[in-house]
Amino acid sequence: MNFLRGVMGGQSAGPQHTEAETIQKLCDRVASSTLLDDRRNAVRALKSLSKKYRLEVGIQAMEHLIHVLQTDRSDSEIIGYALDTLYNIISNDEEEEVEENSTRQSEDLGSQFTEIFIKQQENVTLLLSLLEEFDFHVRWPGVKLLTSLLKQLGPQVQQIILVSPMGVSRLMDLLADSREVIRNDGVLLLQALTRSNGAIQKIVAFENAFERLLDIISEEGNSDGGIVVEDCLILLQNLLKNNNSNQNFFKEGSYIQRMKPWFEVGDENSGWSAQKVTNLHLMLQLVRVLVSPTNPPGATSSCQKAMFQCGLLQQLCTILMATGVPADILTETINTVSEVIRGYQVNQDYFASVNAPSNPPRPAIVVLLMSMVNERQPFVLRCAVLYCFQCFLYKNQKGQGEIVSTLLPSTIDATGNSVSAGQLLCGGLFSTDSLSNWCAAVALAHALQENATQKEQLLRVQLATSIGNPPVSLLQQCTNILSQGDKIDRRGSKIQTRVGLLMLLCTWLSNCPIAVTHFLHNSANVPFLTGQIAENLGEEEQLVQGLCALLLGISIYFNDNSLESYKKEKLKQLIEKRIGKENFIEKLGFISKHELYSRASQKPQPNFPSPEYMIFDHEFTKLVKELEGVITKAIYKSSEEDKKEEEVKKTLEQHDNIVTHYKNMIREQDLQLEELKQQVSTLKCQNEQLQTAVTQQVSQIQQHKDQYNLLKIQLGKDNQHQGSYSEGAQMNGVQPEEIGRLREEIEELKNNQELLQSKLTEKDSVIENLKSSQTSGTNEQSSAIVPARDSEQVAELKQELATLKSQLNSQSVEITKLQTEKQELLQKTEVFAKSVEVQGETETVIATKTTDVEGRLSALLQETKELKNEIKALSEERTAIKEQLDSSNSTIAILQTEKDKLELEITDSKKEQDDLLVLLADQDQKILSLKNKLKDLGHPVEEEDELESGDQEDEDDESEDPGKDLDHI
Repeated sequence: MNFLRGVMGGQSAGPQHTEAETIQKLCDRVASSTLLDDRRNAVRALKSLSKKYRLEVGIQAMEHLIHVLQTDRSDSEIIGYALDTLYNIISNDEEEEVEENSTRQSEDLGSQFTEIFIKQQENVTLLLSLLEEFDFHVRWPGVKLLTSLLKQLGPQVQQIILVSPMGVSRLMDLLADSREVIRNDGVLLLQALTRSNGAIQKIVAFENAFERLLDIISEEGNSDGGIVVEDCLILLQNLLKNNNSNQNFFKEGSYIQRMKPWFEVGDENSGWSAQKVTNLHLMLQLVRVLVSPTNPPGATSSCQKAMFQCGLLQQLCTILMATGVPADILTETINTVSEVIRGYQVNQDYFASVNAPSNPPRPAIVVLLMSMVNERQPFVLRCAVLYCFQCFLYKNQKGQGEIVSTLLPSTIDATGNSVSAGQLLCGGLFSTDSLSNWCAAVALAHALQENATQKEQLLRVQLATSIGNPPVSLLQQCTNILSQGDKIDRRGSKIQTRVGLLMLLCTWLSNCPIAVTHFLHNSANVPFLTGQIAENLGEEEQLVQGLCALLLGISIYFNDNSLESYKKEKLKQLIEKRIGKENFIEKLGFISKHELYSRASQKPQPNFPSPEYMIFDHEFTKLVKELEGVITKAIYKSSEEDKKEEEVKKTLEQHDNIVTHYKNMIREQDLQLEELKQQVSTLKCQNEQLQTAVTQQVSQIQQHKDQYNLLKIQLGKDNQHQGSYSEGAQMNGVQPEEIGRLREEIEELKNNQELLQSKLTEKDSVIENLKSSQTSGTNEQSSAIVPARDSEQVAELKQELATLKSQLNSQSVEITKLQTEKQELLQKTEVFAKSVEVQGETETVIATKTTDVEGRLSALLQETKELKNEIKALSEERTAIKEQLDSSNSTIAILQTEKDKLELEITDSKKEQDDLLVLLADQDQKILSLKNKLKDLGHPVEEEDELESGDQEDEDDESEDPGKDLDHI
């Protein structure tokens, strides 16, 4: 506190004495007042004074405000005032001082008050607990205060939050707040929290931050959203940049797929607001974070694969070829596409197939190269196109071959209607713009990078310099331009063209003795190089001297001594006489000592502030680092050491040839072994399938055997049918008991028919008696009783007819069931026969395949032999089953004849029933006529209901005394 009081005392424009006393009185009221309203009013007054008298309020009131936060948590209003006051004290946002000294003093105050506040870690923990309050007047000031603390002393506050229980989790709840102002400030808080702290970044990521942030971006309209989208994108960059764990989690969570809608901007010519440009720029940077060359190669390639599969790369290429896109967005899109395709063959092949929407369509690579060699294009755009071309060729021998092939005589379009990539590179290489020369030389060098085949192919390229002169090779033309130096008037840097050409020649000649021979074949090249190295030139020319020394050293180190006048030893003698070995090594060291060399060696992207700084290429710096040491050793070696080295090289080459021969043999044997393993695995699978099929067949045969034994037992018990008939019935799924039951029902039907016929005869006799009784004039009682009894018998006959009909229907159903079961048995037998045939065919397949691997599959042969025995047993059982099927067919024929007999019997019974119905109808007519006659004679006739009840009583009387009615009559 004392040093703050000293600061207060040293201020030139301090507060008046009355304001200081007022602040002191307010602090006393906050500390000593017992009424909550008094304390609340005092804190509110301190809040209003805290902006203008920041230092005094901070010195006198901070301790009291912290005490309020601890003791008055029940009152949200006073808590909100206290948090706002602390925010005004600590934050520098409200200070807008014009003078520089005042601004610095304000920043010092903020950091000093922050240090006082976080000195007690419990204060930060208390603030985190207050953020759990849902009340707006508590949560929002708390978020702002914690954000200000993180801005002032970020690492210290981060460490306190990290060790606080559930500290980060409490802050993550802010993203789910339904009030947008709290949610948006929560995003800013997490930005400050996650800055440069990998541990907190991991916790935030695993608290589902990616899902919530992507949801917010989508809700706000993706790239068309406001500043909230910008804040979310910055937070996503904090979580992903240089954090391999979070990048892997982002990829595995399928969040890359959710980035595709961000770039669905179309080819609009309007609607590119400043905020949209900012948002899209951040989105592109976020994609680059995931595929940065500084990431682990495995993680980068997996992200590149996901971006191609979800269509993100295709969407970026659409923006790349669209019209009306702002220049900075187009530049960043080119850089993003570059890193998405860098080193990943599938993406590089797709990019090679992309065409620009022109008439006629041109490849996107050609359109981009046209921008690179066009000096009217912006410098950053030309750098981006160069980087894109370099990434397209990185570890892409197929693409390198396609570029070089456009320069070869056999593939050049003679009509001149279309411009190829190779022609554009040559045009840029020999133009009067030094920047185009450098870019084309570096691009062509990347087409040769680590590709000896294309280095040799490029030697075939011939150029027509002027009409009437013979064509010269590309290599010769490069050396001719190099030797002319500053004689040609060029726009731009003086040394840029020569540096680009020397880098191209060094890349071309390294690891290619044939190219070295072609270079040395021109007698003017070596004198030019030695002359350049030997001269004492200014600082600007020292880099050119170093590159010339490197080129001459490459010509020595990769020399195969095929030219007599330029053997290694003669070239070294020439260096020693004209230059001196020490001077040569010193000039060679100028390259790595250059100030721009270390800058270019850091990142692959050619990112230069201005064209004058565009000197070195990243891949070339790696080549210099690789060759500088070996060239130095080669210069100091004697001829005897060279001979020994040559012998050692030959021995090593022979050894390498032997090793490669054995490697090829081992590779072929591995392939053969792999094929044999696959064959063994397939045969094992087939064997397992056959074994399962055999076990299934065995189980089915066992089931058939069990059924057959059960059938025998049932046939032994059944004495009503023949043995063959019963066997056939059992084989077809028909139980003998059912057939016997049907026969019994038929016998019952026959008995019922006979009974009905006897009853009919009785009725006829009764009717005859009635007729005789009517003529003789019997009394009314006897004539009434007889018809009643007759009607009762008629009702019984009707019931019996109904039962007969139902029995006949059930009998027909049983017959149809017998037919269906017969068909099912026939189908089962056919399927079983086919499965047995398939078993035999697979056995032949196994026999043919096992002959191909006789010596290696002895165990499998043994298993197949056992399988043969089992299949033989199966074939024998199949023949037995066929015999059983033949016998079942005979029994089915017998069963069919029995069925026909039953149907005949059923038709006969139906005819007899029809006859009975006719007789009953006649009987009803006769009874009706008799009733009418009785009515005519004056006898009373009862109705049917009364008659039925009377019949029932008569039946009871008849059962008691059968002779009573006769006596009465």
